[in-house]
Amino acid sequence: MNFISDNLFLLSIAIISGGALLLPSLQRRGARVSQLQATQYMNQGKTLVLDVRSAEEFASGHLPNSKNIPLKELESRMKEIEKSKSHVVITVCASGVRSSSAVAVLNKAGFEQTFSLDGGVAAWQSQGLPTVK
Repeated sequence: MNFISDNLFLLSIAIISGGALLLPSLQRRGARVSQLQATQYMNQGKTLVLDVRSAEEFASGHLPNSKNIPLKELESRMKEIEKSKSHVVITVCASGVRSSSAVAVLNKAGFEQTFSLDGGVAAWQSQGLPTVK
C-alpha cells in the first residue's frame, strides 16, 4: 500500500500514457479492408472508391476510378453518391484515419457495405499498386 501512495503520480502517468497508446485503435470506426481485399472488390465491379482527402491531395495521386469528396464536404454532397448505397464503398485517405470517419458518416446515411482502406494511399503506394494523377 505504501508503494502505491508513494508513487501515485508515476502510476497515474503510466496509466494515462498507456491509454494514449490505445486511443487510436479504439477510435477506429467501421470495417477495414486490406489492399488485396480492396483490389478484389474493385475488380468485381460496382464498387465506389471514395477519396475523402482534399482536392490538392487528390490531385497529387489517387486510386484509379476514385471519386473525390473531401470529408468535411461529405454530408452536404451525399446526393452525388446516393446511387451507390447498395454497392460496396471503399473510403480512402492518406493514412486511414479520415476514411474511418467517412465510413461512420456513410453508415449513418444508410450505405450498406462501407469499408476503409487500411493504411490509406500511403500503404497502397508502398505495395507498388497503381495511382493516377
